[in-house]
Amino acid sequence: MKGCIKMKKALEFLKACGTFFLATDEEGQPRVRPFGAVSEYDGKLYICTNNRKPCFAQMTKNPRVELCGMKDGKWIRLAAEAIADDRIEARTAMLTQNPGLRGMYKEDDGIFEVLFLKNATATIASFTDAPETWNF
Repeated sequence: MKGCIKMKKALEFLKACGTFFLATDEEGQPRVRPFGAVSEYDGKLYICTNNRKPCFAQMTKNPRVELCGMKDGKWIRLAAEAIADDRIEARTAMLTQNPGLRGMYKEDDGIFEVLFLKNATATIASFTDAPETWNF
């Protein structure tokens, strides 16, 4: 798989999960919370959050994160670095692809943050099939 195709496979799986979980680090203690919005922009996979939440501070201090979601008896684990992107176009892409976020955020509200996943390794696994792992 080429880079963009690999990224899209992870994106589509996460979208299909509906809710997935993001793990960050806070002074050596894992912190996990549910997420539900992902998008594609500029050939990259994005997540978003509010810059007033602890998870944003945690990702700013240590960008290494993991995402995990499950659907139809399969799960994805995705390890990456979450890198903040302050471009308005990246925020617009997230809001356009996840219109439900518009009730909480605006591109220029001062709290809405989008982060792309860099140096990602994704694995889709199940109890019955061999795992499939790829990088993007």
